[in-house]
Amino acid sequence: MIYITRRERFNSAHKLFREEWSNEQNYETFGKCSNPNWHGHNYELFVTVKGEINPETGFVVDLKELKTIITEKVTNKLDHKNINLDVEFMKGKMASTEVLAVTIFEVLKPHIEAEGAELHSIKLCETENNFVEYFG
Repeated sequence: MIYITRRERFNSAHKLFREEWSNEQNYETFGKCSNPNWHGHNYELFVTVKGEINPETGFVVDLKELKTIITEKVTNKLDHKNINLDVEFMKGKMASTEVLAVTIFEVLKPHIEAEGAELHSIKLCETENNFVEYFG
């Protein structure tokens, strides 16, 4: 078993809030991340896949195909978008980094499996100090 990771980047805006809560309760819970005018991050996404090396190609997965999958299914939908308003796969979900990482995993998994590899993990860096790792 071998692991390979692809890094991609995207920039998105979001806010953390619950509509059924007051502005005060949202601020108490989420602080400045509940700013009514949104805020943004320069995200780094690490997609790690695993599998056996194909003896004919020497690959676990063709990295060009992996890049295409990540770009078409995730980064094109998130880059320079508002996660709360513009991203279909996040509709009705809290726009936290944790929920976003889990959702990205769910979006990518079937497409990576179709390429003959297994999705091992998603690492999503929101800032240089904060990141989430999800292993399914």
